Amino acid sequence: MLMKEYRICMPLTVEEYRIGQLYMISKHSHEQSERGEGVEVVQNEPYEDPEHGSGQFTEKRIYLNNKLPSWARAVVPKIFYVTEKAWNYYPYTITGNCSFLPKFSIHIETKYEDNKGNNDNIFGSEPREEEMDVCLLDIAYDEIPERHYKESEDLRYFKSKKTNRGLLQEGWLDTQDPIMCSYKLVTVKFEVWGLQTRVEQFVHKVIRDVLLLGHRQAFAWVDEWIDMTMDEVREYERATQEATNLKIGTFPPTISISENPLPSSTRSGPNSAPSTPLSTEAPDFLSVPKERPRKKSAPETLTLPDPGRRDSLFKLPSFFSWNSSPQPE
Repeated sequence: MLMKEYRICMPLTVEEYRIGQLYMISKHSHEQSERGEGVEVVQNEPYEDPEHGSGQFTEKRIYLNNKLPSWARAVVPKIFYVTEKAWNYYPYTITGNCSFLPKFSIHIETKYEDNKGNNDNIFGSEPREEEMDVCLLDIAYDEIPERHYKESEDLRYFKSKKTNRGLLQEGWLDTQDPIMCSYKLVTVKFEVWGLQTRVEQFVHKVIRDVLLLGHRQAFAWVDEWIDMTMDEVREYERATQEATNLKIGTFPPTISISENPLPSSTRSGPNSAPSTPLSTEAPDFLSVPKERPRKKSAPETLTLPDPGRRDSLFKLPSFFSWNSSPQPE
């Protein structure tokens, strides 16, 4: 198990980002989706938790077909997806993913605060078994993968017309007002002897790139969402999710977003911050038949890419690990 804490500051307030995160996640997912690939929203329902109060539960299917390495495509069905479950009690969220890989899981706990990322005890002050890495990401000056770079999203040169914020210069973290921080505690588990360290480090590198890109886009698109109400962003989310499902083309583009809260006994959720109940068991229809002949293209051994290479075959989609559930008013 490898645990890291990521801190990403933005020139926004926590209250503003309540709308911004929903807009960004919906638009980002739609941009990154194509036929057979992307995020399908299966459930999006209000949820009541005895400890955290009113929130929103979402379940999504993240289709990975062409993003899998060749060894994985040889043994999984043509239509393959990872299930993501998320509980959003903004400004606190919990996200968990269960995958086709045995003994592999990702758990993300998120908290938002109006500060510069200087709260060292946001996830509790109890000492941990081992020292944890804290990674401060700079949305303006940290590098992102070249394939994701857009000049319009380069925050060194972007200035918001509606908020008059932007042109983030060196040292902006010390001078920017307003400023908020997205704190993310990310736990990656891949309990396979001989591969654990390399896989867990690689997945963290992918997650780091995902978080950096998403938070850059949230501010780069600020003029598109800053004037939205919660009702308006919910409608945008609904329409965009339907368009994304249609774009993926795997299932009918029908999404039901319930307005009635579910009792806590109806939808199992975490009672505290905490472990998300995940299952690594694949459904029966995804199981590989025992008598299925081995494809000649499948390698005899699993060779993992160098975590330092950006052209690696083992890529998680850029929309992986996001929590896109809206917070009821």
